[in-house]
Amino acid sequence: MPRYALQVEYHGAPFAGWQRQADQPSVQGAIEAALARLEPGPHTIAAAGRTDAGVHATAQVAQCDLEKDWDPFRLSEALNHHLRPAPVAIRACARVAEDWHARFSALERRYMFRLLMRRAPATHDAGLVWQVPHRLDPEAIRAGAAHLVGHHDFTTFRSVICQAKSPVKTLDEIRIEEHDGFSGPELRFHLRARSFLHNQVRSIVGTLERVGAGRWPPSRVAEALEARDRAACGPVCPPQGLYLVGVGYPDDPFA
Repeated sequence: MPRYALQVEYHGAPFAGWQRQADQPSVQGAIEAALARLEPGPHTIAAAGRTDAGVHATAQVAQCDLEKDWDPFRLSEALNHHLRPAPVAIRACARVAEDWHARFSALERRYMFRLLMRRAPATHDAGLVWQVPHRLDPEAIRAGAAHLVGHHDFTTFRSVICQAKSPVKTLDEIRIEEHDGFSGPELRFHLRARSFLHNQVRSIVGTLERVGAGRWPPSRVAEALEARDRAACGPVCPPQGLYLVGVGYPDDPFA
């Protein structure tokens, strides 16, 4: 049975997250419904990264198995036709080996978080950024973030409902970029790791915002990490600024 890799983009606002749910709209459910329009019957797809409600993606990767040997371009065009008007798009499609897996073959996930700094309510970027009414100190944020890079027990920075077997993860990169956005000055947080814990990125960004606002010294981030206690975490920021922007594989299926 032919297997296809799908590069998926979506606006997360209308969805209860990636994962299919019985009584709420999901990105997985939307794509599976579109697949059923092409080949009738139940479809189950797998993906690298299960985003939460309200989280966006520009390049999430999923896989599907189909009976027909589709031309990848025609498959992406057909899926995009049946996905309308949902804010989901298949940006690329590729035929992959039968033992290739979107989740288990992945070497890394990459997330970006957009934080807009302005007092006036966002209009054009509403629902696409986390907005704070004050300027933040990017150098203080970078000093705090440096404590989190590497191999650590991230108990402090994961949700109490996280189902991962271990809180120990390796965070390969946190890069903070100053950006003069369309709606005003932004900080963009770029995080890269093989895998992430539930709410890890939002917990980290919410904590670093406290550092940038001058409420926490950068050294307190290290203390929070060492505490291995959820109560030591800063506020968890809202989901609308978070984007899954890439998944890395030994060989890029879309190259």
